[in-house]
Amino acid sequence: MSSSTERRTDGRGRTMGSVLSGLAVAVGCVLFLGGFVWAALIYRPYTVPTDSMTPTIAVGARVLAEKVDGSQIRRGDIVVFKDSTWGDLPMVKRVVGVGGDKIACCTEQGRLTINGTPVEEPYLQGSGPASPVGFKAKVPTGQLFLLGDHRSDSLDSRVHLTDGDHGSVPRSAVNARVDARAWPLGSVGVMQRPAAFSALPGGTSQPGPVRPITLAVVAGAVLILVGAAYGPLARRKARKRA
Repeated sequence: MSSSTERRTDGRGRTMGSVLSGLAVAVGCVLFLGGFVWAALIYRPYTVPTDSMTPTIAVGARVLAEKVDGSQIRRGDIVVFKDSTWGDLPMVKRVVGVGGDKIACCTEQGRLTINGTPVEEPYLQGSGPASPVGFKAKVPTGQLFLLGDHRSDSLDSRVHLTDGDHGSVPRSAVNARVDARAWPLGSVGVMQRPAAFSALPGGTSQPGPVRPITLAVVAGAVLILVGAAYGPLARRKARKRA
């Protein structure tokens, strides 16, 4: 009688374990695949072809850029844009000025100023001034003033200061906003919004759903692995009991 009861108990346990294993795999697949579909709808991958954004983004790095309208862009954002004056190829730069801003460089301390306010830029390459060459510009309404983080090796708005728009590009030229680095693995991470820009009128933008998407994909992968591993482990345990 005891042996029969144990067999029934073990049978119910294996059945329940199989159900939970299948459920974990099913939920994991939904999260894993759903995360990738979600990302595909919102983000675009880009490869940065130059070192103009180092050290923030290295040359050849892959980034995930959220598809946004140019009207959503704020100071401090790193954007992907295309403008015929700049060569009509996708480029990646940081927004330092929006319509109406007066941009100048540099102060005695070597800082960039926006409407007379010095801006701390900890993301810049090297410890020198914010620009090796001084400049001034007023950003027209509806335009964006763009600079690379590697100021001594970046062809940006400073090169186009004599153009009709004083080196700026229209907001409509923006295709996406960079939210995260995806490759190489050692640099993977979400882009931080510069604190210095958050104190200026308009503040900084909010990151897209890259964190919940990543969490969904990772959680899904874990559930799939755990659920799939349960079956072999349960059978091995049963053989040991036998």
